[in-house]
Amino acid sequence: MDLNALSLTELRRLATRIDTEIRRRNEAARRTFLKKMKKMAADEGLSLTEVIGEIAQTEKSQPATGRKRKGKTGSKKPGAQGLKYHHPEKFGVGWSGRGRRPQWVLDWLAQGKPLEALEKPAGK
Repeated sequence: MDLNALSLTELRRLATRIDTEIRRRNEAARRTFLKKMKKMAADEGLSLTEVIGEIAQTEKSQPATGRKRKGKTGSKKPGAQGLKYHHPEKFGVGWSGRGRRPQWVLDWLAQGKPLEALEKPAGK
C-alpha cells in the first residue's frame, strides 16, 4: 500500500480503522487469555476470583521493598489536578490533560474533532 498516494482524509480514515482493529484484537486476546486463566484455576479446583483475591491479599500484606521516599507520604504532587477532559460516551472516564493522551482522545482527534469539545464544563 502506497501511503504517499493517499489524501490526508484517507489517511485519517485508515488510522481510525487501524486503531479500531487493534482495539478489537486486544479485546479478543484479553478474552481468550481470561478463558485460559479460568480453565487453569478450574483444573486446580479453584475459581479465578479466589486466585486473584488471594494474590491481591498477599500483595497488600507484604511490605514494599526498596528505598523509602523522602518527604511527606501520602501527599499529592504540587501540580496535581483533577480530570480536565471527559470521554464523550463513557461516564467516569477522563484524562487530566497531562502525560500521554489516552486512545479515546487520539481517536477523537483523528476524526478531526477539537480537543476543547471534550473539556469538562466549569463548575462540575
